[in-house]
Amino acid sequence: MNLVIVGLSASTLFGMAIVICYILGWANKAFHVEVDPRTEAIVATLPGANCGGCGYVGCGDYADAVVNDGAPVDKCPVGGAACAASVASIMGVEVGESFPQRPIVHCGAHYSERKGRTEYRGEMTCKAANMVAGVQGCTYGCLGFGDCTRACKYDAIHIVDGLATVDYDKCIGCGACGSVCPRNIITITPFKKSRILAVGCSNKDTGKDVMAVCEVGCIGCKACARKSDLFKIVDNLPTIDYEIWDEECTPDVMAACEKCSRNRLIFVGEPSADDIAATADKELPEVVEADFKTTVDDTEWRG
Repeated sequence: MNLVIVGLSASTLFGMAIVICYILGWANKAFHVEVDPRTEAIVATLPGANCGGCGYVGCGDYADAVVNDGAPVDKCPVGGAACAASVASIMGVEVGESFPQRPIVHCGAHYSERKGRTEYRGEMTCKAANMVAGVQGCTYGCLGFGDCTRACKYDAIHIVDGLATVDYDKCIGCGACGSVCPRNIITITPFKKSRILAVGCSNKDTGKDVMAVCEVGCIGCKACARKSDLFKIVDNLPTIDYEIWDEECTPDVMAACEKCSRNRLIFVGEPSADDIAATADKELPEVVEADFKTTVDDTEWRG
């Protein structure tokens, strides 16, 4: 009796397997979606980091956008120029000159340099602290609770004495740090060189108000704009037009940096061997990190 039951069970399972295989085979053909071979080729070319730095959900989504929606071929911050060239070759298009995207922290004040600080006992995140008035005097600057650090998958940004600081050796430019900053002081910009010039402040208040809340914040004295046409004053704060920057530290630009009484015109990134050799006889401003696109204007509530 047991052998009969075992035999019937085995036969039943075997029959079910055949039927299911037939159904799956039919479904595979009936619901098959053709994939452009270029999409698969681009996915194979991309580094597979799925970091979202290109603005898409992952490498597959980006590859699909390149093939079907005409997305730029040079949006991958991890792959860089070599990857862009490969994708362009697959698509049969020319790729223009591209540069690696890296973050800049537009604040230079450490804890000891911030005025009006009070003890904060709420949730230890920048997002939460930004909704509470009185955490620190400056309502534009870095809060230092590490939202950017937790968002970074590459251990490329850390809080050093209350200030977000980028490790450019590890940074791939995915933009995760900038997207979580509630004050929008971390921006992403193309690095035409391994070390570029940036404005290390986001405070747009008048000089008197800035000095009341920060020991190093830009006071909008306009000395830099008087020394070089590279700098434009917008809402009491210098801005740099990277489109016209010639990538070199021309005499007028260096004079502007030296004239800044608060040392807020800073070089960010890591100097290359050529940079070091070219500036061996010059004293450069302090180093921090890199890009200029937005400030706290996009923040709905500044705290």
